[in-house]
Amino acid sequence: MKKIVLLLMVATIAFAGCKNQSKKASDEKATAEKVEKSAPAPLNTLTDQEKKDGWVLLFDGKTSDGWRGYKKDHFPTGWEVADGTLHCIGSGRGEAGAVDGGDIIYDKKFGNFDLKLDWKISEGGNSGIMYLGQETKDHIWETAPEMQILDNERHPDAKLGKDGNRQAGSLYDLIPAKPQNAKPAGEWNSIEIISYKGTIVHKQNGETVVEYHLWTPEWNKLVADSKFPALNPDWANVATEGYIGLQDHGDDVWFRNIKIKEL
Repeated sequence: MKKIVLLLMVATIAFAGCKNQSKKASDEKATAEKVEKSAPAPLNTLTDQEKKDGWVLLFDGKTSDGWRGYKKDHFPTGWEVADGTLHCIGSGRGEAGAVDGGDIIYDKKFGNFDLKLDWKISEGGNSGIMYLGQETKDHIWETAPEMQILDNERHPDAKLGKDGNRQAGSLYDLIPAKPQNAKPAGEWNSIEIISYKGTIVHKQNGETVVEYHLWTPEWNKLVADSKFPALNPDWANVATEGYIGLQDHGDDVWFRNIKIKEL
């Protein structure tokens, strides 16, 4: 009898050990799958989940495919693809840019969208991200709202305008980014611009910093009290769809991880 009890005890212990090992293996597998699912994709790529959700890359990190100069049929020499970035080569000429420089646009119009990208600015640098732009004027900023890119510490624009509305993340010269959470020159910032039926949201480094609605009385008054009507009397009448543009303001600026989801 004692022998039988002893054998049962040994079997029970062995079974418990196998069960614990099986649970441990299962837990380790689940943890590995969770880490894999939450891990960011390599630069300038999409995760499987992003692909399923409808995200599309606008920059593959290797070529300028899809991009061209504003009102041009080619990718300007004032820009380059370098080290996995779209790089505007600083000309030192301010917004005049390089001889074959100028703003670049992605050659497709978007209306309702969620846009994400990373940017890095040089010391004292200035640039911007335009959206809903048209090619009807000499410059894209004559028709397009702009999310400002700036070295807030060194560029004079940071102290101009009203209430910081020319600092990074702001709706340029109209609505200041609050909180102002841009990282210093030389560091990467992650942004998101959402456009949906006139509602526009700017996110910077994970926080919503600007929110407004196009075509409303409040919008029209905001624009009327700004410098934009002098540049284009119809500036407030932003189009329902348009081009996404990256600005050449004569300074070195880098972009990567450019992706969009149409809503």
